[in-house]
Amino acid sequence: MTSGTLSPGRLPASARLLLFRQDQLLLNGGELFWPAPAAGPLLGEDTHLLPVAKDCFAADLTGEDEKESRSLRSLLFSESDSELELLSRASQLVHWRRTHRFCGLCGESTRPGENDRVLECIACGHQFFPRINPCVIVLVTRGEEILLARSARYRSGFYSCLAGFIEIGETPEQTLSREVREEVGVEVGNIRYVQSQSWPFPSQLMLGFLADYRSGEIVPEPGEIEDARWFPVSDLPAVPSSTISVAGKLIEGYVRSRKEHL
Repeated sequence: MTSGTLSPGRLPASARLLLFRQDQLLLNGGELFWPAPAAGPLLGEDTHLLPVAKDCFAADLTGEDEKESRSLRSLLFSESDSELELLSRASQLVHWRRTHRFCGLCGESTRPGENDRVLECIACGHQFFPRINPCVIVLVTRGEEILLARSARYRSGFYSCLAGFIEIGETPEQTLSREVREEVGVEVGNIRYVQSQSWPFPSQLMLGFLADYRSGEIVPEPGEIEDARWFPVSDLPAVPSSTISVAGKLIEGYVRSRKEHL
């Protein structure tokens, strides 16, 4: 669906809504989705409904109330793939709408486009489309070992793959080599793409790769990497789940491939 926004007065009776407030998803008696009749009283006349999928809309509410709410991260392990896809898209659209209320060129307010998913400046007409931030995530391998790291900023307890944002003028492969060098001090080669994943924190597109170790000793980047080391595929630490993250899929796929060679 590529249309812009919808006013509450034009909401189809069959619609389902995902309601957000301050980065939290409001629950409807424990359920994620709100039927249109139940959501109606929570919507203001100026609320913009963002189309997510057929008969599914997202809205960013203001004010305070005592309704149960959950963070998107807390729902990652409990919902089906189809529901997570809708939640991810809805969250990213809400973030885009919230962070582009004013024009970055002249400072005037923006308004939704009539037909496209775009915000337009009411003064100069500049258009703002939903933004996606491309990132690379890589599993560095050395035969029966894989290089995993623990972030110094996010205390999840997991060891995971190395990752970083693609900078202006870089290819994904150049970003990968630079990020691995900066974060752990080693050089890699034989870079090959595996798969991608949309990641709504807030709006990344993760490009997943495998790369072979070439040279260097591990030196964790201060402030970024708390710990990094080589782990044998037969004895791994706690790693991300393959059901929700491309990091987990990269690790699981490589471990499986090594076992098939035994």
